[in-house]
Amino acid sequence: MAEQEIGMVTHYFDKISVGAIRLTDGALKTGDLIRIRGHATDFQQVVASMQIDHQTVTEAKPGDEIGIRVSDRVHEHDKVFKSES
Repeated sequence: MAEQEIGMVTHYFDKISVGAIRLTDGALKTGDLIRIRGHATDFQQVVASMQIDHQTVTEAKPGDEIGIRVSDRVHEHDKVFKSES
């Protein structure tokens, strides 16, 4: 399964388990499988929901800053990849 780097984690809100991600390359939709990888991070999850400026959206494009609920802790500068099936 190929992976495309689509963005980077810019912040982690630990109380609500949400990662802020800046998309740099490629779009992201709810239902997509992503992998978050970094120095102390490496896991996959399906994007269940995402928000831009506290508004729920189903799709985001390069340049957008999105928030997604993550299943594990993420760190600033972790890379975000979209899995291509």
